[in-house]
Amino acid sequence: MEYIYAAMLLHKAGQKIDEASVKKVLESAGVKVDEARIKALVASLEGVDIEKAIETQAVAAPVAQAAPAASEGAKPEKKADKVKDKAEEKKSEEAAAAGLGSLFG
Repeated sequence: MEYIYAAMLLHKAGQKIDEASVKKVLESAGVKVDEARIKALVASLEGVDIEKAIETQAVAAPVAQAAPAASEGAKPEKKADKVKDKAEEKKSEEAAAAGLGSLFG
């Protein structure tokens, strides 16, 4: 993940994302550099409009909702509703993972 962060930092600073620049950023952060990973990252970002990818693929973090206050007339939550919520949550996580993967090719 630190390799991606290095590329994003260079992009945000308006610098060219090349092997030497990514390596310098990683070394400055104290990361043990893997040359193959740097080459793969730079190659996968070639021709990618990073700003556009960030805008279209950004996934907002799920917002925690407060539980509604229980009242005497409140009905217990049905089991089918719980299963449905878990299925929707899993789809959301898969969509987030797919969106992040498309950033690299």
